[in-house]
Amino acid sequence: MSSTSFLASKSERNKRIRVTTIFAVLAALIVLVFILSMNTGSIKLTPTEVFKTLFGSGTAKQHLILFEFRLPRIVISVLIGAGLAVSGCILQGLTRNALADPGILGINAGAGLMVVLFIMFFPSDKASPIFFLPFLALLGAGATAAIIFALSYVKHKGISPIRMVLSGIAVAAGIAAAMIILTIKLDPNKYQFVAIWLAGSIWGTSWKFVVVLLPWLIVLLPFALYKARTLNVMNMGDMTAVGLGTRVSRERLLLLLTAVALAGSCVAVGGAIGFVGLIGPHLARQLVGSRHQFLIPASALVGSLLLLVADLIGRVILQPSEIPTGIVVAVIGAPYFLYLLARSKA
Repeated sequence: MSSTSFLASKSERNKRIRVTTIFAVLAALIVLVFILSMNTGSIKLTPTEVFKTLFGSGTAKQHLILFEFRLPRIVISVLIGAGLAVSGCILQGLTRNALADPGILGINAGAGLMVVLFIMFFPSDKASPIFFLPFLALLGAGATAAIIFALSYVKHKGISPIRMVLSGIAVAAGIAAAMIILTIKLDPNKYQFVAIWLAGSIWGTSWKFVVVLLPWLIVLLPFALYKARTLNVMNMGDMTAVGLGTRVSRERLLLLLTAVALAGSCVAVGGAIGFVGLIGPHLARQLVGSRHQFLIPASALVGSLLLLVADLIGRVILQPSEIPTGIVVAVIGAPYFLYLLARSKA
C-alpha cells in the first residue's frame, strides 16, 4: 500500500470515529432530554416516581400521566423532529439550496390545508379517519411541491434556488389565506383546535398517533439513507450526475416524493411546525460534513433533539400554561433563517 493510500485510509478511519462519537453524543443528549421531559409538566413526577411507574410500581394517577399523556407526546416529538429534518436535508441536497425547507417552501402549508379540510368534515374524535391523515397530507404536500417546482423551473437551467424560495413563500401565503377563509366556517370547538394546530402544537398526543406516524418513518428514513450516495452525486450537478450514470429525473422524483411524504406525515400528526427542516440539516452539516451517508442520520438526531428541547421549553416556561412547540421553534428558527439569508447574499 502506498503512503498516499495509507494516509487516505487513516483519514477516513479517523473521520468515521469522529462521526460515531458525534452520533453517540447526540443520542445521549436525546436520552437525557427524554428523561427530563418525563419528569416535567404541570404535575411533577420525581425521577424515582418515573422509574417506579415505568416498571409497574407507580400509582394509577402516575401511570395515567406518564403512559397516556407524556410518553406518547415525547415519542411523537422524536419522530416528527427526525422526519422534518431528513425531509429538509433531502430538499437541500436535491436543489443545492441552503434555504430549502418544507416549511419555508410551503410544502407544510399544503399538507396543512388537507388537514383543515379533514377537520371540517370529520369529527376529531373519530379513530378510523385518523389513519388516512398522512395520505391526505401527502396529497396536499405533493400538489404544493409540484406547483412550487413548476414555478421555479427555468428552461435549460433547471430549478432556480431563489425562484424556488420566493415561489414557496408566495404559495404558502396563498394557502394560509385559504385556510383562514375555511376556518371562519368552523364551529367554535373546531376553530380553537385549528388555531392551536396552526400555531404548531403537537396535537397527536396518544399512542394511536404514534401508530399512524411510525410506519411512514420506518419505511422512508431507511430509504432516504439508502439514497445517500445518489444525493451526493446529484449535489455535483445534473450534467455530472448523468455522466456518472445516474438517472437524474427518476431519482429526483423518488427523492422529492420521499421528502414530501416525510413532511406531510409529520405535519398531519404534529401541526404546522416550521424551521426544523432548515436548522436540523445545517447544524448536522457543521458536525459531520456534507456526505449524506453521515448527514442524513445526523440530521435525524439533531431534528429529534431540537424538537424535544422546544417541546420541553414550551411546557415549562409558562406553567401551568403551554406554548405551542412550533412557536418555540420559530423563535429559534426565524433569526437563524435571516442569518443564513444574509450569509448567502454575502
